[in-house]
Amino acid sequence: MALCVTGVVTAGLVLAQAWLLSRSVSSIFATHRMDGVGRWAALLALVFCGRGLTSWATEWLSHRASAAVKSQLRGDLLRARLARPTDSSTPSGTLITLITTGLDALDGFYSKYLPQLVLAVIVPVVLAVAIGTRDVVSVVIIAVTIPLIPLFMALIGWRTEAAVRKRFRVQTRLANHFADLMSGLPTLQVFGRARAQLEGLRRTEEANRTETMRTLRISFLSSFALELLATLSVALVAVTIGFRVAAGGMDLRTSLFILILAPEVYLPVREVGARFHDSADGMAAAEAAFAVIDRAQGSPSPAPSTGAAPAPRATHSPKTHSPDTSLSAGAVDLSSPRDVPVALEDLRHTYPDSPAPALDGLDLRIEPGSLVALAGHSGGGKTTALDCLMGFLRPDSGRILVGDVDLVGASQDTWRAWRRRLAYVSQDPAMVRGSLADNLRLGAAGATDEQLRDALDRCGGHSLALDKRVDDDAEGLSAGERRRVAMARALLRVELGGAGMLVLDEPTAGLDDAAEARVLETVRGTGASVLVVSHRAAVLEGADAVVTLEAHS
Repeated sequence: MALCVTGVVTAGLVLAQAWLLSRSVSSIFATHRMDGVGRWAALLALVFCGRGLTSWATEWLSHRASAAVKSQLRGDLLRARLARPTDSSTPSGTLITLITTGLDALDGFYSKYLPQLVLAVIVPVVLAVAIGTRDVVSVVIIAVTIPLIPLFMALIGWRTEAAVRKRFRVQTRLANHFADLMSGLPTLQVFGRARAQLEGLRRTEEANRTETMRTLRISFLSSFALELLATLSVALVAVTIGFRVAAGGMDLRTSLFILILAPEVYLPVREVGARFHDSADGMAAAEAAFAVIDRAQGSPSPAPSTGAAPAPRATHSPKTHSPDTSLSAGAVDLSSPRDVPVALEDLRHTYPDSPAPALDGLDLRIEPGSLVALAGHSGGGKTTALDCLMGFLRPDSGRILVGDVDLVGASQDTWRAWRRRLAYVSQDPAMVRGSLADNLRLGAAGATDEQLRDALDRCGGHSLALDKRVDDDAEGLSAGERRRVAMARALLRVELGGAGMLVLDEPTAGLDDAAEARVLETVRGTGASVLVVSHRAAVLEGADAVVTLEAHS
């Protein structure tokens, strides 16, 4: 609305400028005197100042709108990522590019393209009406030629849009390639293949350069075409006016008024075409951002890092539990898994572009305080089942029951409340930069040093000091130490943080038999319900029930 107001004010100031210039110049030619020139100059100066002030207000409004939209989109992207942390359909490099330079390109849309689009709708119409009151021939020429500009702009814009999207894909591929190289650099160094990756990086960089130059060529070509069309249109108006002035069919004041307004009619439309290229990058980034957000708001997200998994089928099907009620939208009152059973009933999930379902009729039941193990070949859908249980994936069908409450289709608030009841240890436990104590307190913020020490000792971390520093990517800790810290953190969440269920994904991988026995004893000692994914014989033998997932092609 504010931009519409500035557009109307701009049109009025352009009319005032044309009227003052035509009136003053024609008066001088008619009288051959300079009387009143100072007054005309002062009025023109006020008009010029008004146009400058209006231009500043338009830019200020558009920049403010751009900042608000970018902030909102960045927040939505981060919330979408937090809602589905296991979704690998958007690699980290792509997400980083999107949140930073990608969304920054929206400045071109909001601060350049959108204001010009508003002016292109308002100013030409107002000025054409003003010209039509003075000369019908000129307004007919304008009415015939001005639609050609958006027509050519659309034709060129379609080509530009395709080129920009391709360039954005290449740019994100370059970002992902670089991020992958950085994360895998130690392995590449060990195998002596670090320098061999330079050629692939150069090819990706060259592809990015090529696509950028192709987009710029289209941009410059379209600008030339629009400028040429607008110039020829103004020239056509000027030539017809010149003939009529020479023949005495039009006075000087009217001809000057129309000649001054004619370029101003085409200018906003011409600028829209030029600014379209400024907006193309931002629109491509916005579409990618909306795709990530839309996936997090309901549609099943694509496969985690294991890729499309063949369909498993449970060889053990515990007794099912029929719910009495379903969860209403917004409800967050959930019983603790210590008090009620948790059941997955006929759970099915298929990843996009996968020929077979990852889960096909999975049934399992976890009684309060029991330990249920998920076993089967790698890629059989065990991690997918955990992701569905924690709300990171939405199953295609089936039910996830906590007592009598079905979580499938529940609100995000309900899923957050459910996750507060869980303590999770992944295959690759994440650590934050800081001390071991900082990482342990992620499970229970109010835990004392004595409680941290006790939990760590019970998980076999006697040799680990609480003040030991942990760098990015858990540098400074071995794989086994990371698992011990993660298990201790989960114990603190169960004992002090209110969680009633442990969800463990290969918690004893990399541990020796003695350490594994201590971890299992500690887990049993919590009294919490446990769902564990494992291939280890000791874990499967100690479980109350084992559900084996068999892969099917």
